Amino acid sequence: MSALSDAHVALPTDMELVLKVVPMPNNCNSSGDIFGGWVMSQVDLAGSVIPARIAQGRVATVAVKEFVFKQPVHLGDILSLYAATTHIGRTSVTVQVEVYSERLHRQGRYTKVTEASLTYVAINETGEPRPLPPQD
Repeated sequence: MSALSDAHVALPTDMELVLKVVPMPNNCNSSGDIFGGWVMSQVDLAGSVIPARIAQGRVATVAVKEFVFKQPVHLGDILSLYAATTHIGRTSVTVQVEVYSERLHRQGRYTKVTEASLTYVAINETGEPRPLPPQD
């Protein structure tokens, strides 16, 4: 499969849908594609949902491991961002985030556009790391 084959895939069943978003014209470059940095910011927002729940409070992004853009995101695409916990430490939570696109005129058919592993640390009111609450 080439990097730009636009292959259709099934959505993950072992991950949680944490965000759906539609990019707007101000998120485009001059070619009409969505800025990669905008997509990365959406991944960071989506990635923080589960760690914030686990931490029962504030979290901060401390690491992002490799973004690979498999497909461009176009104006009008509907992005679905899925996340799953891959590691829980003493103060940190690592999640895998996968991004799927529904093209404007092909809704119901999904293409994986990117994925990344992100690590968040629980922080207190002064921004210092704090231990995660006990997990059930």
